[in-house]
Amino acid sequence: MSDQASKSGAGLNRALITVSIMMATIMQTVDTTIANVALPNMQGSMSATSEQISWVLTSYIVAAAIMTPMTGFLSGRIGRKRLFLISVAGFTVTSVLCGLAVSLEQIVLFRLLQGIFGAGLVPLSQSVLLDTFPREKHGSAMALWGVGVMVGPIIGPTLGGYLTEYYNWRWVFFINLPVGILALVGMMLFVPETEKVRRRFDLFGFALLSLAIGALQLMLDRGQSLDWFSSAEIIVESMVAALCFYMFVAHMMTAREPFLEPGLFRDRNLLIGLVFIFILGVVLLATLALLPPFLQNLMGYPVITTGELLAPRGVGSMVSMLVVGRLVNRVDVRLLVGIGLGLTALSLFDMAQFNLNVAPADLIRTGIIQGLGLGLVFVPLSTITFSTLDPRYRTEGTAMYSLMRNIGSSIGISVMVALAARHTQTNHAVLGEQLTLFRDPVTAFMGEQGLGLARDQTLALLNQELTRQATTIGYLNDFRLMAWVTLAAIPLIIFFRTHKPELANTAKEEAEAVPAEA
Repeated sequence: MSDQASKSGAGLNRALITVSIMMATIMQTVDTTIANVALPNMQGSMSATSEQISWVLTSYIVAAAIMTPMTGFLSGRIGRKRLFLISVAGFTVTSVLCGLAVSLEQIVLFRLLQGIFGAGLVPLSQSVLLDTFPREKHGSAMALWGVGVMVGPIIGPTLGGYLTEYYNWRWVFFINLPVGILALVGMMLFVPETEKVRRRFDLFGFALLSLAIGALQLMLDRGQSLDWFSSAEIIVESMVAALCFYMFVAHMMTAREPFLEPGLFRDRNLLIGLVFIFILGVVLLATLALLPPFLQNLMGYPVITTGELLAPRGVGSMVSMLVVGRLVNRVDVRLLVGIGLGLTALSLFDMAQFNLNVAPADLIRTGIIQGLGLGLVFVPLSTITFSTLDPRYRTEGTAMYSLMRNIGSSIGISVMVALAARHTQTNHAVLGEQLTLFRDPVTAFMGEQGLGLARDQTLALLNQELTRQATTIGYLNDFRLMAWVTLAAIPLIIFFRTHKPELANTAKEEAEAVPAEA
């Protein structure tokens, strides 16, 4: 009876820990996209230009990217629980300050601080869950964690649209206050602390990695507006990123106590997992970056309707991850990852057949299929990536995992938006060559649209429609390219080493995991 009570108590404690950290995770992941739809309202409120208001997003992304690799070091130096509490408290306070900002300078500064505090929330939550649950339940733990990480960015635009439409853009930040307080109280009461590790801080290594990541993020964020490598700024940023990254790797391999230990990257499953999560980041957020302008600018949907059409993608991911969490220990995870990538590619090929008359039912159907596929990949991928990693590298490993997902997202969005713009120009030129007054469709269009209009106005309408069609083809080409990238990743699953936990030794392994990880 005492054993049963003990198990019941342990189960309750795990549940309370999970709820607490999941609130922090969802709060941070929703914030990566919730502010996007509110930018036009912020721009008017702050009397800013389009380029100036974009720094509200850029400052957050760059700060979070630079600080994410610091998670492992800070966790060992001050303790994982203390770092988690500081991160949640700082993120919540800076969210409120963002909502209270009255000038562009203030909101950019507060978003920068918000990115610094929020950088460690996702890797810390993943690390805590892996240590809290026994090894045979890591699949279920990663399913719960994946719901927050995958669904958060998807529901962000929908939630942001509702709050901006019916309340005020400031509420996209104020909404974090109650969630942050509940998460903070829960973690203070239930999350255990880890032992501290005395380790010298490699300032030179951290500076090199920060410069590389910061320069890369700035290049990706500003490349489209500056016409990429025709701009001296983009060339300088790319050279700084490449040089600093090369110097960081060389320093890491030769320094006595480097910022990131080389042993972290000797685990084959982790390396393959980092490649996969990079690709997943490209597909997930690049798709989410392309669909809203496609639906709003080309098809004329309002913001609220756009959010509602994107929501089924999150529902599909949530259902898939909760189901697959029970299958991870029964089915070869490589098979699950392969099926998930196949479904994701199938949905993207289907989206490549869209046109400007696509029915809402087709948008919802492809969204659900893609959500199911991404959810089917995410949980087994997270499980197998860390299944063979030494527990003492766990927090650093989860930090690199989050960093690669974010870099993949940044590169994916930048490349796909740039390709869509280039394809639009090319398609406009090619299609324009076919439009002459000797073609019956052109004559019919000008006859229908030109009633009561001057010839120049009719030609302007024709050019507007030509631009819409050329832009549509550009988006469809992006969807098709992402589909082929997803399919190309499937053969990599053979390099994963499967790991079957021995249930008899689970308790002993988990008891040793916490002190070893710290």
